[in-house]
Amino acid sequence: MKRVLALMASAVLATTILAGCSSTTGSKTDDKKGSDKITVVWYPNESGEDLKDCRDEFGKIIEKATGKKVEHKTTTDYSIAIETIANNNAAISFMGAQGYVEAHNKNAKIMPLAVQSGKSGTLDDAIYYSWIAVNKGEEEQYKDGDKFKLDKIEGKKISFVSNSSTSGFKVPTQNIVTYFNKTDKWKDLKKDDLLQGGKDKFFSEVLFGGSHQGSAANLLTNRADVAAFCDTTLANYVEVADGKPNTAGTTYRIKNDAADPFTNLHGKEYVIISSSPVLNAPFAMNTSVLTDKEQKDIQDAFLSDEVTNNEKIFVPKSSKFKGLIQKEGKEKFLKVEDSWFNPIRDLSK
Repeated sequence: MKRVLALMASAVLATTILAGCSSTTGSKTDDKKGSDKITVVWYPNESGEDLKDCRDEFGKIIEKATGKKVEHKTTTDYSIAIETIANNNAAISFMGAQGYVEAHNKNAKIMPLAVQSGKSGTLDDAIYYSWIAVNKGEEEQYKDGDKFKLDKIEGKKISFVSNSSTSGFKVPTQNIVTYFNKTDKWKDLKKDDLLQGGKDKFFSEVLFGGSHQGSAANLLTNRADVAAFCDTTLANYVEVADGKPNTAGTTYRIKNDAADPFTNLHGKEYVIISSSPVLNAPFAMNTSVLTDKEQKDIQDAFLSDEVTNNEKIFVPKSSKFKGLIQKEGKEKFLKVEDSWFNPIRDLSK
């Protein structure tokens, strides 16, 4: 944990903000009634038909752990997923750190269930990456010498994911504000100023893709000049065309078998101009919907060797299965505390 905190501190100084994720069981008495089914609500990023088998695999794990039928609710908007679990209409959700914080603020019974470790099998490297990208062929204008800088994004059309997205809004806007607050012109710039574009605004136009895939599609269809999205959600759809993964200057290409919204964008390329580490996203649970036993049984299942070795959950690189987590080392689910999300809470202060 000390290494994570150290990484976060250095990242802030370099305008690279880390977002937190975590996991703990909430308190609840066993005499509280559980429902006859367990509802899992999914963000738009994980709601596509191409990830149905992956969602079903998580459902099977929960069904086996509890003996109850699992119902999946897919969504088209971050806020719908957040409201669904916060309003006690779902028991579990896979959420970004910002979404978790918002849900927990609305309902203190929303608690972390499990978070994916890093390659080491620990929390020390439990990170993914928030990108700012531009279309291939336009990247040179964002350089100062041989280095990419954010200066030239001013006045551009940008696409974010959702204002409830950690890596698709909170982290990139913090980076932008931190960077431009050092200039006289934008010394008073705030994150809220980046929600809308227009005359005398920082951006000429601001779009929201609704998902990381949608934000990337806004860029590749030229609706936006610049876009923010993350590496993990795009992993099923893209491949490195040139460069080192998650590094400024690296070119990514849409795969020839990429599903919606990329079916008409195969072969299109984009270039990363900024890449910031973000703490991994959690599965969250509603402890006012699940009994103590259900919470423990589901958490025990997620932390089990059976799930760690499940290739439909931790998907090997060589597999053609479309999943949420790519197995690159000793990845597994871990339990963490709610306080691990405090860096994200701090971003809103």
